[in-house]
Amino acid sequence: MYREHILEHYKHPQNRGEISECTHHAHVSNPLCGDEIDVWINTHDLIKGIGFDGHGCAISIAAASLVTEWTKGKSAEEVLKLTQEDIVDMLGIEITPVRLKCALLVRDGVFNALRVK
Repeated sequence: MYREHILEHYKHPQNRGEISECTHHAHVSNPLCGDEIDVWINTHDLIKGIGFDGHGCAISIAAASLVTEWTKGKSAEEVLKLTQEDIVDMLGIEITPVRLKCALLVRDGVFNALRVK
């Protein structure tokens, strides 16, 4: 059902855990399925560090791992241009509308964190 790289990111997610020097934080949840993610970001000119924690399905955790890896070293402006198509491409599978909300949860967290200080 899921590609191997999704299962790998689900079982061994990158950037899991709160970062110590956090300049931005957000908590997001999907009430339809119960997935929840916290995102911590350390940024000044570029994103120096990012971490996430929470619980959810394979799609939401794999997307969180992939998106947090992608954001490192980028500017907030560049990250805020991340599209749902970008995330689907990172996952490499077709996503149903219900699962799309799971895949985009981390993007919502990153966007919320970067927009609020």
